[in-house]
Amino acid sequence: MYGDEFHPAPECIEEHDERTFLNELTFADAEAILAMLHELSPNIADGFLPVWIRNLAYRLAVLQRPDDPAVLREAADSLYMFGPECDGIAADLRQRADELEGR
Repeated sequence: MYGDEFHPAPECIEEHDERTFLNELTFADAEAILAMLHELSPNIADGFLPVWIRNLAYRLAVLQRPDDPAVLREAADSLYMFGPECDGIAADLRQRADELEGR
């Protein structure tokens, strides 16, 4: 549904709208959200998702898996790429991940 400055939107035979996409994202489980993020934004610096959707998706994944250091760090990495207004949140996520791993 989305493209970016590096890639056009992927071709798809189905019609999509943002409301349906956001509704599905809102109620998806963490595994589905992370799979979508990895498929549509395989590189931390670019991808097929707007920044606000990536941030929302990671927020939903973190809410569902608050004790998963890997998810916390991945969300932090994404936030650091699009800061600096989110750098404090990213630092908190990294700190929580470190605490969970006993660092």
